[in-house]
Amino acid sequence: MVLFEVGTVDQYVRDAELECAHPVLRAVEATMLEHIHHFDEVGDDIVFEPYYRLGWDIRDTGWGVDVIQIPGPAAADGTSIGYTFNFPIKTPADVERLRPRQFSLDREGTLAKLQLLEDTFGDILPVVVGNYDHFMTDEGAESWAGNYFIGLTWQIYRFIGNDGLLTWVYESPETIHALMEYMVADRERQFGFLEEQGLIVPNTDNMLAGPRAYGYCSDLPAPDAAPGKLSDLWCWAESQESTPISPAMFKEFVLPYMKRMTDRFGLVYYGCCEPQTDRLDMIIEAMPNLRSVSVTPWADFERTAEMLGSDYVFSRKPDPVPISGAEPHWERAEADLQRTYDAARRGDCNVELLFRDVYDVGGDRGRLKTWVELARKVFDR
Repeated sequence: MVLFEVGTVDQYVRDAELECAHPVLRAVEATMLEHIHHFDEVGDDIVFEPYYRLGWDIRDTGWGVDVIQIPGPAAADGTSIGYTFNFPIKTPADVERLRPRQFSLDREGTLAKLQLLEDTFGDILPVVVGNYDHFMTDEGAESWAGNYFIGLTWQIYRFIGNDGLLTWVYESPETIHALMEYMVADRERQFGFLEEQGLIVPNTDNMLAGPRAYGYCSDLPAPDAAPGKLSDLWCWAESQESTPISPAMFKEFVLPYMKRMTDRFGLVYYGCCEPQTDRLDMIIEAMPNLRSVSVTPWADFERTAEMLGSDYVFSRKPDPVPISGAEPHWERAEADLQRTYDAARRGDCNVELLFRDVYDVGGDRGRLKTWVELARKVFDR
């Protein structure tokens, strides 16, 4: 399977293309246009379901501290994709400032949006409520009900920064354990709230099981099944932020907490941008419901393929550099794909190619299709 994530490509949908004035419908129009452009231009294995999925509007009370995202310096064209945070937990003593998040559902607001969409296009495209939707971002609410993301160190990094993550394991290990316990309790409340409210919808359609990966499989309930429980779902676990610590420290400070969460789900997609080859064996041992593993440009392809074999999905994230910037480098892109093919074939792996993090294509969107054709050429040899 070959999928290209187009949403990060600069100005993939331009404001001048949009006609709707209503903020909700304008956001829906923008993402529908993104999908239409994707289908018309890229030629990958994108899937469209015969319905429009609208996520429930869910709010939370916050962490007890303000986590503020700070944009990086702008490029010459005025854009910026880099960012950092204010890292409000400055010392181990500051952890006491954290408070348990509580969650609430804006059922009335969600149903009002449902009515708006049904009135607008419901006779053409049915509207289904549940899980996050691909087509709309509402700044007034988090629409994450279908994105069952564990993300423990992802959030802890936003509290304490890399300095805290990489030094407190030595200087204050009890604080790292306390933060991990805090995040596990947070996720248990979050996912428990969805179960209690009857909002669990199987994510075995084109809902994302992991970063860009679809959830299609036969071992979990179909997406039209009745609202269920966490064990009916895919979850996504990763720990990019702990990459610099040793596998032994990962096993002590991170893995037990992730396992407590992933054990509650049906299947696990593991990884994002981290090269987890040096700790993959312990991840496989800890997660019997692991099914798919992200393989990044920094991973040891050959060793990873050997460990995954035919028991898991070799979910390859190609290197975006060769097709980015002013000029593409197709020989380098082909070499990246060939190395993937060679390693995966020796390991007898099940491969999916998920191209992510492409931002600047020099105004030439045709590169996306050229890369897809190149990928198919390499894998069809």
